[in-house]
Amino acid sequence: MSFSVIIPARFASQRLPGKPLQLLAGKTMIERVYECALRSEAKRVVVATDDQRVHDTVRAFGGHVVMTSEEHQSGTDRLQEVVTQLWMDDEEIVVNVQGDEPLIPAAVINQVAENLGGHKDAVAATLCEPIRSFEEVNNPNAVKVVCDHNNYALYFSRAPIPWDRDNYGTASATETPVVSPAARRHIGIYAYRVSLLHKFVKWPAASLESIERLEQLRILANGCKIHVEDACEAVPGGVDTQQDLERVRQLFA
Repeated sequence: MSFSVIIPARFASQRLPGKPLQLLAGKTMIERVYECALRSEAKRVVVATDDQRVHDTVRAFGGHVVMTSEEHQSGTDRLQEVVTQLWMDDEEIVVNVQGDEPLIPAAVINQVAENLGGHKDAVAATLCEPIRSFEEVNNPNAVKVVCDHNNYALYFSRAPIPWDRDNYGTASATETPVVSPAARRHIGIYAYRVSLLHKFVKWPAASLESIERLEQLRILANGCKIHVEDACEAVPGGVDTQQDLERVRQLFA
């Protein structure tokens, strides 16, 4: 399966400024993510950034980096600029690996690319994992997904879906409901066909996308299919906060 990896890396993170250049055991976060992507079967790994400091850092460790506009509203917009700059063919597959995932397994990068390649009626593919705790079911920062019998996404939401009426709704105040075996947390890694990226940036934001603040709902709203599968390996959480950063630093140490 032939595919490329693009790693969007913004310097101006609100919760953790300068995140791509934070050090993890002597290397920057963006270099750690880049190394993870190199372990996959990707034919090419590219960092996409709007910051000269990130650009120069990637060049210094020998990585491939592309400068993009500072005006992009989403990571998908940034990906579309990169595939345009690189003159990528419409049928090529691109995997979006977030620039704050320094522990992402190469196997899941390969998995999401292979899933899209094997499902010609899908324009994108992504992954999920079972939810283990009722606290996570109710956490709006944990995005949930429900699928049809063919593993195509029906809906993504910050709400607890599917709602297990006969379990969640009947537990007493002193009981913790048993988590439904159908509950799945979405993992934010995507494979896209290049043709989808060109369409995406021309579509207006969908109403459900604006309500949930989930841009993948724009794809579903336009009648396109997203393939979803349980990740073949556990995917450690990314780095969003200073607390996350310290946790990951301890793991590298």
